[in-house]
This record gives sequence, structure tokens and C-alpha cells, in this order.
Amino acid sequence: MWLRSLSLERLRAAADRVRQRAVGTRVFLRGLVEFSSYCRCNCLYCGLRRDNKNLARYRLSDADILAAARRAAKEGMDTVVLQSGEDPANTRERIARLVGMIKNETGLAVTLSLGNRSTASYRTWKRAGADRYLLKHETADPRLYALLHPGDTLARRLDALRRLRDLDYETGTGFIVGLPGQTDEILRRDVELVRKLEVRMCGAGPFLPQRDTPLAAASPGSAETTLKIMALLRLRVPGLNIPVTTALASLIPQEGHRLALEAGANVIMPGFTPDGQRAHYRIYDGKARVDSISARTAITSAMRTCGPKEDA
Repeated sequence: MWLRSLSLERLRAAADRVRQRAVGTRVFLRGLVEFSSYCRCNCLYCGLRRDNKNLARYRLSDADILAAARRAAKEGMDTVVLQSGEDPANTRERIARLVGMIKNETGLAVTLSLGNRSTASYRTWKRAGADRYLLKHETADPRLYALLHPGDTLARRLDALRRLRDLDYETGTGFIVGLPGQTDEILRRDVELVRKLEVRMCGAGPFLPQRDTPLAAASPGSAETTLKIMALLRLRVPGLNIPVTTALASLIPQEGHRLALEAGANVIMPGFTPDGQRAHYRIYDGKARVDSISARTAITSAMRTCGPKEDA
């Protein structure tokens, strides 16, 4: 119960001071393209899970992905994030081709978020020009991880993160706050794991239930606890890039981005998934729409500035 005893206002104030000293006032904008809702995994909390038969699946074409990346560049993003379920159609060759096209045509940095893949694939994509890789560890507790991710282990996930770092990716991770079965002690271990992994980015977003999953009836995570955890991440790993998760923006409409920025966040990821597919990337219910206009409004209201091209 140690988290309850911590004052959110004091944590936010301390995190804001550390953020100012460590990373300055800049907020980086990374354009998110969710290009496939197919997934081979069956995670208990995720609406993209393999057994969800109620989801209208989609895969964007190369042309659609490139068009989204062009829009991201036009609207001032410095990075495009290509995110997908663990879709077998995302072959090593296709992703390498996409990375090369985006780099050549837009000049944007490219972050990939495609799940656990082979070292050969990671190496090929790095050689094609990929700059970063985002692979969330979700929870630092091995038993809870195994329960929520049938057929997978936390050790396997952490091994993938280490392989990515060994290939010189700027590596990011993340975890969920408020998972059923999670304790304050597990959250403390999450924060410490992020420090030990020496990643460049970490997101912490609240658990939000999705109606077509086994955890549909579970209670959502706490916005206050999530903000406390974000502040603790900033305090424990001062130079970390911390994004405002869409889940937090969904849980606190209108105010989520500003409150997260005041708690130490310094990255926002506006969405560039085409309108026809955006609603079908349904990881959880009630997903907020985050565009570049709302992101810039939040940055201004938090008295921050949009960052130029970043080095992390």
C-alpha cells in the first residue's frame, strides 16, 4: 500500500523538476501507424487476441502505410512508429522494405513495435534503417506475466529486449498499471526493472478492459496511480523518454495529456492510422483519438514546447 501513502502533488512537483533538469521543456511528437490488427498471441487483456472473433481485422497496404508516414512528416512528426499485432504477414522482407521506403521518402526516424521476433529479423530491420524498437514487458512479475500471456514467459520477453539492445536499437519498453492480480510491490519492481534494462523509453498506462476478452469484467486501472508511477519513473531514471499513453488519455479525457506532461512525460504519439481502420485496432474499449492538434494544445497548456529532431 506504499503507493497510496505517496502524495501525487509532491511526486509530480519533484518529477517536473527532474524532467526540467534532465530533458528540458521539449515534448517529442511521434506519429503512430497501427498497420495490422491480426495477432498470433492470445493475451488475456488485449482486444487483438487471437481468439477474439468479434473484431474486424485489417492489414494496411504498403501504399497506405507510406501515405500515413507522409502525413506524419507533413504534420511535423520527427518519428513514425509502425505498430502491429504479432502478424505472420509482417515478414522480414516486407518490414525491411517499408522501413527503407519511409526513410528514403520522408526522412523520419522509424520506430518498430512488432512484438517478439527473431534476432535475424531485428538485425535485417536495423540494417534497413530502423532506429528504435518498442517492446513492452507489460509486468515485472513472472507468474502474472505467464498467466496473462498463455504460452509465453517474462524471461523470453526480457531476452528479446536484450537482443534488441545488443543490436544497437534505441530500445523502449512499457508496462500496464492496474492489471488484475497486480500489487504495489510488483509495480515497484516494474520501475526498478526499467532502470536495470537501461532502455531509452518506457510507457506506463492504465489497464482498460476490452469487452471481448477474458478480463472484460475487471475494473480499470487508476489514473492517480498511473500518474504516480510515471513520476517515479522520471525520478528513478531521469533521462528516460516517457510517453503519454493513449490509455491514460482515454481514462482522463481532455486532461490526460496535460496531467501526464506535468508528471514527467516528454513524448506524445498522435495517431495516423487511416480513419477506416482506426476503430478496429481495439486493444481496449473507449480508446481516445489523439491527433497532432490535440497534442500541440496539451503541450501549450502544460507550458512546454514541441521538440526539434531528437537524438533518442
